[in-house]
Amino acid sequence: MNKRGPTLEDVAREAGVSRATVSRVVNGVRNVDPEIQDVVRRAIRTTGYSPNGAARSLVTRRAQTVALLISGAGDGFAARVFTDPFFGRIVSGAMTYLRGHAMHPVLMFAETVAAREQVVGYLRQGSADGALVVSIQADDPLPRMLLDARVPVVLFARPSQPLPVSYVDMDHYAGGRLAAEHLLARGCRYPATISAPGDLPAGRDRLAGFRDALQRAGRGPAPVVEGEFTLDSGAAAMMRLAEDHPEVDGVFAANDLMAQGACQIVREQGRRVPDDVAVVGFDDSTVAITCRPPLTTVRQPVEKMAAAMAELLAGQLQGSVSSPTHTLFDPELIVRDSA
Repeated sequence: MNKRGPTLEDVAREAGVSRATVSRVVNGVRNVDPEIQDVVRRAIRTTGYSPNGAARSLVTRRAQTVALLISGAGDGFAARVFTDPFFGRIVSGAMTYLRGHAMHPVLMFAETVAAREQVVGYLRQGSADGALVVSIQADDPLPRMLLDARVPVVLFARPSQPLPVSYVDMDHYAGGRLAAEHLLARGCRYPATISAPGDLPAGRDRLAGFRDALQRAGRGPAPVVEGEFTLDSGAAAMMRLAEDHPEVDGVFAANDLMAQGACQIVREQGRRVPDDVAVVGFDDSTVAITCRPPLTTVRQPVEKMAAAMAELLAGQLQGSVSSPTHTLFDPELIVRDSA
């Protein structure tokens, strides 16, 4: 090996294949036998070869970089992302897939008009090969802007308005139903819900699943107070429920942070969770474990969903996914001490 480090020729000799075959494997060309790909990758590890990123980009016309876009509203949105475990789980799941496929994520925020325009410009000039978009704003214009700019894109969650775009989502209706059925099964007579913002499809579906399950069980309409996915909004909603509906003995909160806020208020008012008020959350985030008591919650497999999102985008970039594809995951009820 030369003093500048191992080369493609060194890898080819180690693997017993041609330099061209090594080049195809390194550049992700798909017409290489899987067994030969394995031999070449072992030779790469043995020799310590590291592809020249600039040279590879000239061949593939790809930056080997993916933008992970967190899109919301307001100047303070970016700061909130780092305190909400939901977004951390998305980043973890996406990064696990991307790193395993020699793709590098770039975390970007699009919380203002100027930021969205900057992000679209960055992607249009080829600084990243595509975008994984996580938006919590129902009327978010970013997905349409990216499609108009012909940027390969995959969304986390179904968009509020129909768009020709791939996305990964969960059956939120079934999740709301699971929460209602669990509260009823443990004997709650007056269940209520702290809902997600009503303009989000996921929030509407969770609420509809909860309400329909109660109706099928012969129960009347449950009290609903809308939250904002934050601990403080969950606490405020629980205070309102306690004031307006003191008979409530079971609460389904549309995420774990709001459920934690609800638990805090129940305790502050001298009542017990779950003896006096049972509480069910949604997500199964780290909050569900650290909450006191630990939360019964509807698990959303966020890490798997984010990895599936990255896989869909990789398929677009490689040409194996040519039309909008929708992947739906099932919820699971995780029973702990709060209900």
